[in-house]
Amino acid sequence: MDANQQRRANPFNMDEQCRNCPALCETRAQVVHGYGDVGADFLFVGEQPTSAADETGVPLVAGPDGDAEAETGGADLRRILERLALCDATSPREEPLLENVYCTNLTRCREPERPPTDEEIGNCEPYLNAEIRMINPEILIPVGERALTELGKEYTTTPVEELELSDAHATTIRGRGFELVPMIAPPEQTDEQTQAWVEHFAELMASDYRQTKGRQGR
Repeated sequence: MDANQQRRANPFNMDEQCRNCPALCETRAQVVHGYGDVGADFLFVGEQPTSAADETGVPLVAGPDGDAEAETGGADLRRILERLALCDATSPREEPLLENVYCTNLTRCREPERPPTDEEIGNCEPYLNAEIRMINPEILIPVGERALTELGKEYTTTPVEELELSDAHATTIRGRGFELVPMIAPPEQTDEQTQAWVEHFAELMASDYRQTKGRQGR
């Protein structure tokens, strides 16, 4: 599976007509695969597409017009990335220019009335695994409790019951092949929690965070 370096939306050409979860075909506007820099060091993973992502096809950072949406991701994450110089503040909502960042979700279709089921997450797992394998990032950023649980099971040796998002937010968790830097979903963060995460991540970016695992330099 080769990446389309010229396309930031679904650069790995994953199935845009996926029907692995028939019920979700009725509630989605489109299948929302990953978006961003295919050579990214930083991979953000949310739970499911927001209404804005369902509209634009851009997960996590395609914020709604007007008020911030009280769901995982949304406009607040984009503003956080802008503060870290990881997103061009002048780029359009429908096509944000991300630098060294790739954004995706555990699931690819929107169900507005409930969170994803375990079966739906399992059906989408091959997509996420392929993105992680192809990008081979240095840092995984689980956005929200569900993403931390799922990524924590796969990529850390910490028992899942010990992974509390309120404690893990704005910290670094050593993992298997990756480090995890969990984030409370931005609309649920206090101003102090946002500032703490930005400061922690800025320090990480300034450090020698790259691990020895066969990556070639950017």
